[in-house]
Amino acid sequence: MSKNSILKGVVLVGLGATSYGMLATFVKLAYQEHYTTAEVTSSQFIFGILGVLIINMFQKAKSKQAIVKATPRNSIQLMLAGSSLGMTSVFYYLCVKYIDVSIAIVLLMQTVWMGVLLEWFLEKRAPSLQKIIAVIIVLLGTILATNLLNNTTPIDWRGILWGLLAASSFTTTMFTANRVARGISSAQRSLYMLLGGAIIVFAFALYTQTTPFNFSIFLKWGIFLALFGTIIPPMLLNAGFPITGIGLGSIVSALELPVSVMMAFIILNEKVIAIQWFGIILILAAIVIMNINIPFLKKRQ
Repeated sequence: MSKNSILKGVVLVGLGATSYGMLATFVKLAYQEHYTTAEVTSSQFIFGILGVLIINMFQKAKSKQAIVKATPRNSIQLMLAGSSLGMTSVFYYLCVKYIDVSIAIVLLMQTVWMGVLLEWFLEKRAPSLQKIIAVIIVLLGTILATNLLNNTTPIDWRGILWGLLAASSFTTTMFTANRVARGISSAQRSLYMLLGGAIIVFAFALYTQTTPFNFSIFLKWGIFLALFGTIIPPMLLNAGFPITGIGLGSIVSALELPVSVMMAFIILNEKVIAIQWFGIILILAAIVIMNINIPFLKKRQ
């Protein structure tokens, strides 16, 4: 594969990760305008489904070959996988409601060690020394990035709980999405996963929305949330990962972390001190360590 092709893949994955990184700041801004979590998530998923549906229709009209359609079994599998995607959105946005975006994104990045544990549990194989070292670095980086040792004001426990639940559900999404219905187009996969996630989101909205639904969220923030959360990132990541490969793609996609913190620092004026930046660097370093070839660390324990 040529260097230009790899560079193209890196750019696609990088832009997709950057889009995800902007998302939490938009949610926080919507909260400042007194929109509820139910309104935020509902508007995102409704516009997201409409957008991906249009993309599917466009691909079908443009394609000269017959597109492989999802079977009923594929549809059910993807919707079940998408239910964890809906949970991730709900949990993460609830997390952002109680704590700073710069801390929330660090909690979401706990998918690194959660993924290692889930892989160990499902595949019955102990992680390599390389992964164990990466997990230790992530945990150390998390302590520093959240300023846990020097923070005189305790972090709201509700934010920590929702953030860890978001990381857990996102870990589930990553595992299931890469293992079901891989023979159909990414646009179809995205559509059915969004439909599955929408069931969770709408159920949450019906249960928690105690005031009249503010439909102005659709015009103010819904389109931004859908574009940067459910339309642009999946398209770019699905296009870029086959070119970069999982290892390089995972490293580049970690851009979501610094972008999210930088957005919170610049737009939301959240305080991010030097030790927190160092913790973020450690987490990024752990992701690199986990995805590069270090032969003497590959041996399993």
